[in-house]
Amino acid sequence: MVNRFQGVDPDRLYGLDIETDTTVNGLDPRVAPIVAVALASSFGTQVFTGPEAELLGQVDAAVSALAPGVLVTWNGAAFDLPFLEDRSRMVGVHLGLVTAADPLLEVRLDALPGHRGSYRGSWGGHAHLDGYRVYRADVGAGLGLSCGLKAMARLVGLTPVEVDRSRISELTPEALHDYVASDAELARALVLRRWPACAGGVDVMAAAA
Repeated sequence: MVNRFQGVDPDRLYGLDIETDTTVNGLDPRVAPIVAVALASSFGTQVFTGPEAELLGQVDAAVSALAPGVLVTWNGAAFDLPFLEDRSRMVGVHLGLVTAADPLLEVRLDALPGHRGSYRGSWGGHAHLDGYRVYRADVGAGLGLSCGLKAMARLVGLTPVEVDRSRISELTPEALHDYVASDAELARALVLRRWPACAGGVDVMAAAA
């Protein structure tokens, strides 16, 4: 059976990445606010910063304004999506993001606090694809690689912006902008390199939405 997402125009693949406050435990959505979100497309990259409630509202509006397509993350099933959902609930901002735990996705010992594992999702008219899961299933399994975003990018000749992830909160606004934009752009670029073969990794629940 042909996956219906194989025919999606590559211009409708959108990279999404978030950065969190590392002055507290930046991996715990119960205490760490989101400080930046990037949304990358073939038309450019939008970066949102500022007070958390305001930036989340701006991201939701920007996602809603895009032609329906596929939001591409890197490890978003385990991190970005549940983190966004938790934080939006805590600050009282409604997002069009919908997530659902999938029994086929593994229970993770390193799951976000308050979560047991990974999620499938959709956001408004967009499906979701976790590029990390696609690469890990074949490239990672075949070559014994961890498939981290920066490592995969370097492997195929892309140049990631790299900083000390534990010191995100010390970055200048310009450096934070460049870092989160780079990660969203890299996630999109890695999936684009293997599109439409990656279409089989698009979340099932989104396909039914």
